[in-house]
Amino acid sequence: MFVFLTMAIALASAPATASCPAPGQWITPEGAERGVDELFSELADSKVVLLGEQHARWEHQRWQLHTLAGLHARRPDMVIALEMLPRQAQPALNAWVAGELDEATFLKRSDWRGSWGHDYEAYMPILHFARMHRVPVLAVNIDRALHSRLTVEGWDAVSEGQRYRITAPVPAPDAYRARLRAVYAAHPSASHADHHFERFIAGQLVWDRVLAAGLAEAASDGALVVGLMGRGHVEYGHGVPHQLADLGITDSRMLLPWDANEDCRTLQEGVAHAVFGIAAGEQHEPPRPTLLGVFIEASEAGVLVLDIASDSVAERAGLESGDVITHAAGQRLRETGDLVSLVRRQMPGTVLPLTVLRDERETEILARFPVHSD
Repeated sequence: MFVFLTMAIALASAPATASCPAPGQWITPEGAERGVDELFSELADSKVVLLGEQHARWEHQRWQLHTLAGLHARRPDMVIALEMLPRQAQPALNAWVAGELDEATFLKRSDWRGSWGHDYEAYMPILHFARMHRVPVLAVNIDRALHSRLTVEGWDAVSEGQRYRITAPVPAPDAYRARLRAVYAAHPSASHADHHFERFIAGQLVWDRVLAAGLAEAASDGALVVGLMGRGHVEYGHGVPHQLADLGITDSRMLLPWDANEDCRTLQEGVAHAVFGIAAGEQHEPPRPTLLGVFIEASEAGVLVLDIASDSVAERAGLESGDVITHAAGQRLRETGDLVSLVRRQMPGTVLPLTVLRDERETEILARFPVHSD
């Protein structure tokens, strides 16, 4: 899923608040402080609460966990909905919450590494919280293949059963299109052709509608549904909240974490119902994960390389788009998660041997992982 660059993009028409929240403080975007008891009592009366995040910021997942705990204390009939997993992972989530799986088995059965490109460790405290309190956890996303079909072929080309009876999205508000235009233009591979931008818009609307449909279905049972997702789906009510309103839920509440080093001028009216101040600094984050620098998907022969990140380990090793990685460190690769798991275990300063199928011929490539500079 495309990573939103929203914090670098301000809407000139939206007034900014005078100050950012201090660490540990809840405020409205207009700058008014919110007491925890009053705010959480209001949230507990909602049908849907959305907790936005930057996926790679572990402090954001920690904030989500504490917010979930506060909401659960007021509404034990709570459901947690995850952007991170497609609907096929629901049996694994059910078994996890029921206490039937250990972490390794859950990660394997849910295909977490193949479905989500961010560290599972950041989300495990949330999943342990859900299991401890027997809070249902729902996978409300779809896999990349279905997302691609809906984006490229259109909703009418995919049967209702194949798309989980999710209906087509309503058009994006003009302000959302403007934000997405800025995000799209900032992407290195962006094309200036209008039809490419419209395809990008269509892809974002698929994500928004899919997530909204899962949230709305869960809310129909009367529980408080708390959705965890990227902040770009939440901000200004343009993404998921806009689609929720079309599905009959017009009072969803939007909460965001706000890092202390963010520009207060980007804290604008309407970005969320409340924001929470978080201390900035790399000392609150784990070491940067080891990355190969490839965009991949599963194939019959192994793991297909779709694209290569510039100045990456993969580029320096000589990997190319279209390569199929069949083995890594002598291990047969049957799914994308197999490769992700091996790369994540790779230490700086080491080498990972890769067997690559290129033009119907096998070749050996050595991926060298550099030592991180201080």
